[in-house]
Amino acid sequence: MKLQRKRPYAYRGKRRITWWKALAALALAGILVFAGLFGAVMYGSYDHIQDDPQVMVVLGCRVMPEGHPSILLQDRLDTALDYWEEHPDVTIVTSGGQGSNEPVSEARCMADYLMEGGVPEDRILLEDQSHNTKENFLYSKELLADEGIDVGETDVLVVSNGFHLTRARMLAERFGYGEVSTLAAPTSHLPSRIQMYIREPLALVKSFLLDR
Repeated sequence: MKLQRKRPYAYRGKRRITWWKALAALALAGILVFAGLFGAVMYGSYDHIQDDPQVMVVLGCRVMPEGHPSILLQDRLDTALDYWEEHPDVTIVTSGGQGSNEPVSEARCMADYLMEGGVPEDRILLEDQSHNTKENFLYSKELLADEGIDVGETDVLVVSNGFHLTRARMLAERFGYGEVSTLAAPTSHLPSRIQMYIREPLALVKSFLLDR
């Protein structure tokens, strides 16, 4: 009868320790990467305005079933209105299509809200085909080109909640926007603020790799 040779107990223990060290190193690397991405998101979450933008692109967000803007979208629109009051000559693009659970397009809802706030209808362009941030910039670029505005040669101000702006700037520059400024809206709904700041570093990686 052949006896099975057993490894010494100390050796088995050493191998278990090696695996734990590897797992701990991977976990630490993941934490450091997430922390770096979170730092990038936080850096972009403040106003970065250069020169005097001629175009303001307001990025869409959810429209409630009753037809009014969600809290996050209202934050963006109120911020856009505050800027417009001091820069009434700016051309405003409201960018966002209609989701399956939305009664109107985000662009239409935003335009109506801005007009109620005093913005003349002829200062607003509606981009109502996009369904994500990548499409926001691609379709807004096409819409502005139809109006004779080259985003590669025009100062553009992008308005969104602060957590969104690092990714928004990255995509705007990737799709040919030249001088990009950002205007950070607050995120007044606390649960959404926590959720989005945790989610956004991962969305930043996704967009960097796939939104091309």
